[in-house]
Amino acid sequence: MSHPAPLHTSAVSGAEHLRVDGISRSFADRRVLTDVSLIVSAGEVACLIGENGSGKSTLLRIAAGLDHPDAGSVSVPGTVGLFHQEPPFRPTLTIDEVLAEATAPVRQLARRVEVEGQAMADGAPGAAARLHAALEAAQRHEAWDLDHRVDRVVAGLGLAQLPRDRRAGELSDGQVSRLSLAWLLLRSPDTLLLDEPTNHLDDAATETLTGLLRGWSGPVLIATHDRAFLDEVATTLLDLDPAPAPYAAVRHDTDSPGSGFGLTAFTGSYTAYLQHRQNERERWVRRFREEQTELARLRARVRDDHTVGRPDRPPRTEGAMARKFYADRNAKVVARRVNDATTALQRLERDQVRRPPARLRFVGLGPSEGLDAAGRRRVPSAGPVLTATGVAVAGRLAPTTLTLGPRSRLLVTGANGSGKSTLLAVLCGDLPPDHGSLTVPARLRTRRLSQEPLSREASQTVRTAYSSAVGVERAERTPLATFGLLAGRDADRPVAALSVGQRRRLDLAVLLADPPDVLLLDEPTNHLSLFLVTELEQSMPDYPGAVVVASHDRWLREGWTGERLHLRGPA
Repeated sequence: MSHPAPLHTSAVSGAEHLRVDGISRSFADRRVLTDVSLIVSAGEVACLIGENGSGKSTLLRIAAGLDHPDAGSVSVPGTVGLFHQEPPFRPTLTIDEVLAEATAPVRQLARRVEVEGQAMADGAPGAAARLHAALEAAQRHEAWDLDHRVDRVVAGLGLAQLPRDRRAGELSDGQVSRLSLAWLLLRSPDTLLLDEPTNHLDDAATETLTGLLRGWSGPVLIATHDRAFLDEVATTLLDLDPAPAPYAAVRHDTDSPGSGFGLTAFTGSYTAYLQHRQNERERWVRRFREEQTELARLRARVRDDHTVGRPDRPPRTEGAMARKFYADRNAKVVARRVNDATTALQRLERDQVRRPPARLRFVGLGPSEGLDAAGRRRVPSAGPVLTATGVAVAGRLAPTTLTLGPRSRLLVTGANGSGKSTLLAVLCGDLPPDHGSLTVPARLRTRRLSQEPLSREASQTVRTAYSSAVGVERAERTPLATFGLLAGRDADRPVAALSVGQRRRLDLAVLLADPPDVLLLDEPTNHLSLFLVTELEQSMPDYPGAVVVASHDRWLREGWTGERLHLRGPA
C-alpha cells in the first residue's frame, strides 16, 4: 500500500522524549496500574496493547495531565495533545470554527514573526534574537504551509464533503471523532497521545494518519486494537497484560482487574509478538508449576527432617556417654538439615513467581437451539430468511439489494459515509428505509451490536445490568460467565467503572444470551482487545444463524472467507 509523503509537524528535537517512571494508579474498586515505567523517544511510535480494562486509557490520561498517579512521575516534552473519547471543541462550533480554533496557535507563530520583524526594523532592543526564535518556531511548525496542510488533513480524514458551516453537534459520532483527530493533528502538539485513533477511519483516512505519524518528530504513544495499523506504525509494543512477578509483591492483590505489574516492551511487529507472547506464557506456566512442586518438597523436608538415623533403634551400647554422643551428633545433623531446608524454602517463597492469571477465553458464537419460547423453530432451515430489495435512505444509503440464507456470512465494506451502519440499522428494523422493501419471516429475530456501547444505568452492577437486559430467568439459565467475555471479579462492579471495551463485551453477552437468527455486528473490532477480536473472528463459522459484519478492519477483511458487499455511498 502506498503512503503519502510525511508531514513534519512536531517541534521536538531528537534529544527529547516522554518518560514515565514507576506510575501506579488505583481507583476505589480496583487497581489499574502498578509500577509502570516507559520511555518513548522523539520520533518513536510506541503502541500500548492489553486486555480491555488493563489501564491503557488511564495511562494516556496520566501522561496528558488529565489524571494524577498515586505514585511515580511523568515527564513530557513540549506541548501535549491527547485524542480520546471526548471532543476537544464545543458542539456549537461550526466545522470552520473548529478548524480555525485548531490552527490558531500555529497562525500565531506566523504573526509573531511579523511583529518581531517590525520591532527589529524599529530598532527595538533584543528584537533580532526574538525574530530568530520566532522564525525557527514558525518553520518547525510549517506555519506558512498551514492552509495546504488543513486541506490535506481534512480531505484525508474524509471530512472534505461536509459543509464548513455545519455545526459539530449535527455530525455523526464517526464524523465528530474524525474532526477531533483533525483538530489535534493540525494543532501540532510536540507530544502526541492517541486513544484508539482508527476506530472511525476507513482505509484512506488510516493511510493519511499513518503518513502523518511517520513524519512526526516528537514522541507518539498510542493505545490501539487495530492489528494492521500496529504492524504498520509501531516501532515498539508496550504490553500492559500481566507478566511474571514475585509472588511476595502481589500476594495482597491477586484478584485485581488491573494490568499486573510494570509492562513488557517488544521491538518488532505485532505478528512476531503474538508468538513471543505465547512462548513467554508457556515458560511462565512451566516455571510456576516447577516452583510449586519444589515448595511442596521443601515444606515436607522441613517438617520431617527433625531426626536422622533410626530413632526406634537404640545405640549398640547403653552407656551414658554413648547415649550423649549419639544424641549430640543427631542434634547437629538435624539442625544442619533443617537450617538448609528452611533457608532454601524461605528463598523460594520470596522469589517464586505468582500464579499465571487465567486469561479470559471467549467460548465463541456457539450453537443454540434456534427455537422460540414455544419450542418451535424460529426460521426456515433452507432458503432465504431475509431479503432487502433496493432499500435506500436519503443522503445515507444508496439503493441496496441483498439476500441472506440461514447460515449466510456477509461482510459489508465501504468508505466512511457509504452507509454500512445505516444498512445494518435498516436490516434490524431500527431504521425504516425511504425506498425499497425488506422481506422477513414473521418469527425472524434480528439483533445488532452497535459501534458504541449502549447506554445503561451507570450505578447498576454488571451482573444486574445483564439480568435486567436479558431477564432474570434467562440470566439464571445462561449466566454472564458463560461467554468468557468479562472476568468474574468484574461482575459486581458498577457499569460506570468499566472501560469502553468492557461495556461492548457486556453488550455482546446480552446478544448471545438469546442468540438471534440474524446477528449484525457493526465494527465488532472497535474497542475490543486483540485476543478477543481474534477469537470472535474464529468463532463466526460456528454461529447457528446468519452473520452480517460491517467493518473497516483490514486484518478482518483480509481473512474473510464468506460473501462480501461493497457499498459505494449515496449518490
